[in-house]
Amino acid sequence: MIDGDKSLTVYGAPWCPHCKRVKRFLASHRIPYQNVDIDERAEAVETLKELQDGGQIIPTVVYADGSHEVNPSDEALARRIGLTVEAARAAYDLVIVGGGPAGLAAAIYAAREGIDAIVVDGSALGGQAGVSDRIDNYPGFPDGISGAELAERFVAQARRYGVELVSAVSVASVAPDGGDSARTSSSPTAPNGTLRSSSDSALVTTLGSGQELTSHAVIVATGSTYRRLDVPGEEDLIGAGVHFCATCDGPFYKGADELVVIGGGNSALEEGLHLSEFAKKVRVLARSDLSASTVLQERVKADPQFEIHTGVDIVELEGDRGRFAAVVARDRETGEEHRYPASAAFVFVGLEPNTGFLGDTVEQDAGGFLVTGATMETSMPGLFAAGDVRAGSTKQLGSAVGDGIAALLMVRRHLEAHRHKAPALVDV
Repeated sequence: MIDGDKSLTVYGAPWCPHCKRVKRFLASHRIPYQNVDIDERAEAVETLKELQDGGQIIPTVVYADGSHEVNPSDEALARRIGLTVEAARAAYDLVIVGGGPAGLAAAIYAAREGIDAIVVDGSALGGQAGVSDRIDNYPGFPDGISGAELAERFVAQARRYGVELVSAVSVASVAPDGGDSARTSSSPTAPNGTLRSSSDSALVTTLGSGQELTSHAVIVATGSTYRRLDVPGEEDLIGAGVHFCATCDGPFYKGADELVVIGGGNSALEEGLHLSEFAKKVRVLARSDLSASTVLQERVKADPQFEIHTGVDIVELEGDRGRFAAVVARDRETGEEHRYPASAAFVFVGLEPNTGFLGDTVEQDAGGFLVTGATMETSMPGLFAAGDVRAGSTKQLGSAVGDGIAALLMVRRHLEAHRHKAPALVDV
């Protein structure tokens, strides 16, 4: 049943949404597993019936010890594969929400500065970088590096400095404590030897599990999520010809006959111009009229490498043996469908910041990104933002790392000022 070093087996089917969730969770945590498609292997259904006393529910995950779970939650999977899903204490100098490049960079610098920090991530440590097929534009790796390997290096460095890391645990809210109750952890002193006691300036980070973490500062580095098309084929082809970053993945298609850009805003046309450096032709598909700046529109329309289609809905992203093959689009006026073969499709229909857990408690721009001042502090005192979630950030890996470091240095200044005004958090 187990193939090579794959200690888990997932029984599922391509049409099963929870099967996709389970496989995505395992892949994002870089856990090897054997995938058994019950549509292709009839004997697998009999195995399911044996495991479930006649049942055949998918997904079913069989673990290395022979035990199994039917449709396990992310938290259940996290516990079974040995992830830390609970903080060791309840009080820290700093809580970092988000374990991508920005959050991990902040954590590494926090450890070096003697700041007692914890990183909490609702998914897998490493962020979007960890699920990127290849990263060719990060300094120090002239031959490129896989996203998974780079993420593992970030995590390993944080662990080497003793940073506490909690993954697969969501954050429900961050709010001022108000000083109405003492909150405790297991250590009586902060790293600098100061006594911990509650104060009006503390923030309380509530985890999805209900656990509460009190700290004098919080860095939100939860990043953003590319808006999806939600059409057949998209999920299975991401990273296999369907991409969301031309700067990151465009160079893989040097010499391509045609690339497709989906979207009509500034980002779509800017990225399309970048892709035109690699492909002979760039086809732009937009749901409505182009919304990019006049200058960008004129530049693209005057370029013979571009062909633009507006007023179309994307119906499907076709694949061939696991690789992207074509875009199927429907004319919104006539209803006629067209198939556009290409080497890859780049989707630029917007970004959604991962800020839902903050609600309207913190100032955000029109797109929902966190507004910060010169010190990277948000409108909530003690709450800082770094990386893609911050308004005005460049949404690039290298700048996210720099953002995390800069935010940490601002947090250090904040903590130093606080320690002169009030005692630290109590630990009794």
